[in-house]
Amino acid sequence: MNLPNKITVSRILLIPIFMLIMLLPTNWGELHAAGESIPVNHLIGAIIFIIASTTDWIDGYYARKLNQVTNLGKFLDPLADKLLVSAALIILVELNDVYAPAWIIIVIISREFAVTGLRLILAGTGEVVAANMLGKIKTWAQIIAVSALLLHNLPFEWINLPFDKIALWVALIFTIWSGWDYFDKNKGIFKNSK
Repeated sequence: MNLPNKITVSRILLIPIFMLIMLLPTNWGELHAAGESIPVNHLIGAIIFIIASTTDWIDGYYARKLNQVTNLGKFLDPLADKLLVSAALIILVELNDVYAPAWIIIVIISREFAVTGLRLILAGTGEVVAANMLGKIKTWAQIIAVSALLLHNLPFEWINLPFDKIALWVALIFTIWSGWDYFDKNKGIFKNSK
């Protein structure tokens, strides 16, 4: 397994650690700043999520720099993104529906399943679909939204700007748009399956 794929696998391996820290029922205390508070485990979980998310850029950088773009990497990279973001979104709903409304999370995760299904159909024809630019923007919009939600909108809470909610809506728009784009560009696969 090459270095970029190892970095991608490390992103997947950070998911259960992130989940344990976010969901353990122990009271880790709270940090207070400018009249706002954030549970310590949420802060640690947010840091782990952000570190795991940055590996998405790092693995792609090394894959291109070392000329090690592989079909395994094209499969694992978007899968790792989907697993990480989906786990975080589900945790946010579990913690409190105020963080992330369940219907938005259902739409986002449904799109991820649908595009993964499309990739599997295309893989059956021998075609491996790497993430396109719109898909990458969608992923980063989701990562920014989840990070803001995990951080309880800090530091934007100090200036009373609902950045986390705005970011979640932006992520939802890019999620729907990029999903439609994947299916529109690959609609020929369904015509050929009649």
